[in-house]
Amino acid sequence: KPPCATACAGAPPDAPGPSLLSKYSGGTGGARGGSAPHATTPPKTTPDACKPHRHHNTAAALFRRKRHSTSHHMKRFIPFVAKDPIVSVIRLSGVIVASARGGGLSDQALAPAIERAFAKGKPAAVALVLNSPGGSPAQSSLIAARIRRLADEKKIPVHAFVEDVAASGGYWLACAADDIWVDASSILGSIGVISAGFGFSDAIARIGVERRLHTAGRDKSLLDPFKPENPEDVARLRAIQDQIHDSFIAHVTARRGDRLTTEEELFTGRFWAGARAVELGLADGVAHMMPKLTALYGYKLRLRQYGPKRGLFQRFGASLGAEVLAGVEDRSHWARFGLT
Repeated sequence: KPPCATACAGAPPDAPGPSLLSKYSGGTGGARGGSAPHATTPPKTTPDACKPHRHHNTAAALFRRKRHSTSHHMKRFIPFVAKDPIVSVIRLSGVIVASARGGGLSDQALAPAIERAFAKGKPAAVALVLNSPGGSPAQSSLIAARIRRLADEKKIPVHAFVEDVAASGGYWLACAADDIWVDASSILGSIGVISAGFGFSDAIARIGVERRLHTAGRDKSLLDPFKPENPEDVARLRAIQDQIHDSFIAHVTARRGDRLTTEEELFTGRFWAGARAVELGLADGVAHMMPKLTALYGYKLRLRQYGPKRGLFQRFGASLGAEVLAGVEDRSHWARFGLT
């Protein structure tokens, strides 16, 4: 026990025991059965008798110092203590393709990251950082549907932040969020469907190449680039595009609702800069991620980054030829919006 343990209990450190105190009690309990002529009164055992010691001051200082500075690591293990809000950040950057070549976006590649972002650490929200010129309509729909399903199941709000571009399939992904925030110079829109290719029928005729093609099924060679373009093939392609376009419009309308304006036709494939996109209801405002999240969840919020993992061969540049071809194709998607 510390030197003042007895004093703290209500008696001075050198206070005598009960047998000695009885000699000076002034009553009949003295050694001779009477009062002592020179009896003295024992010192008062008040709290003032306990003088402050250095170990008292040290403990108090430590308590005061730690009382309001519990680290966020310890808060996880202390019940009934408010924890700092966590926001999961998913980066969606690249062309949307069926395979994750060259850093592209696909549902298969993104699924683990999206699942972890909604499940790990009970996040207060999920933020999508978008930079995509679009790509596969089916993959865009699959990724957006996964985000919405998890958000609805776990009751977690989703915020989208557009960097350079969220166009075509990229805007499809942005609409999976509850609100969309852009830079004034971001590109948004391009709500449409496109199909592009080349025709080589005249080229092979000039160099003397004979085309030999055998099919079972009249329409199996639909849109063959080595045959002259057939109006019936174009009409069938257009019908498919219209169906995909209708799905795109329905998704945007369902997610944006009354925020969309009728000032301009929004579903013709046109795209706009960020500030104008806000005026048209395609986005909710001009804001960057950190200031906006801080305003929504406080300055103590913590971010956790999630994204697709690159394979071992991708890290060391394997399949270089395929990556070069994929890069050329991806660049054509970005170039449509003035980005290279």
